[in-house]
Amino acid sequence: MPQSSSPFVDEFRSFAEAEARSPAPRHSILFYGSSSIRFWFKLAEDFPEVPVVNRGFGGSTLAECIEEMEQLVFPLQPKAVVLYAGENDLDHGASPERVDGLFREFASRLAARCGPIPLVFVSIKPSPSRAGFMHSVRRANELVLASLKNLPHARFVDVFPLMLDQNGQARRELFTEDMLHLSRTGYLLWRDQVRACLGELRLLP
Repeated sequence: MPQSSSPFVDEFRSFAEAEARSPAPRHSILFYGSSSIRFWFKLAEDFPEVPVVNRGFGGSTLAECIEEMEQLVFPLQPKAVVLYAGENDLDHGASPERVDGLFREFASRLAARCGPIPLVFVSIKPSPSRAGFMHSVRRANELVLASLKNLPHARFVDVFPLMLDQNGQARRELFTEDMLHLSRTGYLLWRDQVRACLGELRLLP
């Protein structure tokens, strides 16, 4: 597992302990990324037809998700990956171009190790608490979508517009009190969009 200097050491230890008690199914659909994945507590309930594994770790950047692929992604030999990451990179000062470059690196590493499996990128969401860099969120989503067009096994699930009201403001009912993380209503919206994508990819029975 990652070294103890990692800020996510406790979460990684929890993964290891859970794996020791009950190994995660190989060839599952892996949900991977930051806290928006980590806090998807009803993931298995939302996708009951297929084995799913949650390997979100809170506060992680897309750069850190890449760093931990060797530990958290490749051993599971997933048949598909659903990725949500990049928002924290922008919050830490990364440019949209940097986020796009990291996404392409992630996709390249995944294909090199796991073959041409589906990669589903959930667009960066319009968090009200981070409204100050919403222009960067839009730009990063645009760039990743453009990159996806060159990746035949990748898909873009665009939740961003669905999370806005008629005035172009984030729908507050989709978020918890911190206006950053998703409420159950928010996860249900994501569930429906991701399910539709997985259905198109014939990953759901």
